Amino acid sequence: MKRGNFCSFTLLAAMAAILAGCSTAPSDPGARQELRQDVADTMQRLNYEDPGLPQFLRDADAYVVFPTVGKGAAGVGGAYGHGAVYEHGRFIGYADISQATLGVQLGGQTFTEVIAFESPAALQKFESGQLTFDANASAVALKSGAAAAAKYENGVAVFVEPVEGLMVEAAIGGQSFSFQPREGYESNASNNSDNNGNSAQNASSN
Repeated sequence: MKRGNFCSFTLLAAMAAILAGCSTAPSDPGARQELRQDVADTMQRLNYEDPGLPQFLRDADAYVVFPTVGKGAAGVGGAYGHGAVYEHGRFIGYADISQATLGVQLGGQTFTEVIAFESPAALQKFESGQLTFDANASAVALKSGAAAAAKYENGVAVFVEPVEGLMVEAAIGGQSFSFQPREGYESNASNNSDNNGNSAQNASSN
């Protein structure tokens, strides 16, 4: 194996091992509760920044919110984050996002990402882990008026808002996702799940 190919394989394997240790849903009830609250707070902020976003999400079949996605530093560039999924405003489960890229990326970046699903088929593709973005995929930078001009591509529309660090372009190429249904995962916390689901929906309506 050539040295360059070997290095690439090693870096990808290391990134995969790191991501394999991360569960789709946060590991304990307190962390799950915190995530759902983060989603509600995030939606309130995003709706303020773009008043057209709530209507766009109400018209969607479903959407997922990743409040904080961390993008890697030098060496293996990558991103990871937890999110919550809502169908017609109802909380239905957890999701995680991962993005493995090669090359030197100096300085970490953190951003918020929202993905809207146009149809049940698009949501099902996401839930089954079949949704991925190729190298040329891009997202809409969230700002006032962005949702009004956004269009679905292959059943999804992606919005990104930088939170920390300089993000020159909203590149999402290489992203993949996993989904964990709410049912059977935290039956003892169902009431809290509903309350936070309603909080996120109310934030999208304001």
